[in-house]
Amino acid sequence: MKIPTFRTLARIALLLGLPLVATPALVSAAPAHRVSVDWLKPSDGPYPVIHRGDRVWLRVSIARQRVYVHLNGHVAYAMVASTGLDSPPDDATPRGTFRIQRERGLFFYAPREREGARYWVSWLHHGEYLFHSVPTDREGRIIVSEARKLGREASHGCIRLTLPDARWIYRHIPYGTYVVIGG
Repeated sequence: MKIPTFRTLARIALLLGLPLVATPALVSAAPAHRVSVDWLKPSDGPYPVIHRGDRVWLRVSIARQRVYVHLNGHVAYAMVASTGLDSPPDDATPRGTFRIQRERGLFFYAPREREGARYWVSWLHHGEYLFHSVPTDREGRIIVSEARKLGREASHGCIRLTLPDARWIYRHIPYGTYVVIGG
């Protein structure tokens, strides 16, 4: 697994017109500690307030299983996540720079996977790769055995979040926001 270098992150920040602040979250490649996560609560306390004109982008760390909300050049919030299992044929979370797409919704269910989720927001292939809540069943009830995996690789390529974190992204992260996914 290739970890993005500080130089790579600096180029991304320059592309986005953001000052780069060297924080441990930006330069650390250490894996996240395995802790029990309450999927019904926010990951990191009160959410940041985004105003019109603020520079916001999301960075997904596959190594740390976190989504970092960058606001005006600083990490404003860290969400516990679950990215793809990286198993064939199609369970990897794509790496690269993407943008939030127009597609979003309150609920979906994928019969083939026998899972759904709440508060989904597309970032690749117009509905194929999403930010969304921990998995639910057909009736929208959280699948506890899957929710317990939050904080480690577990998805089919999407980025799973706590229910409130997914709702916050659904409500507050606008179309066109950059999403940078790396090691």
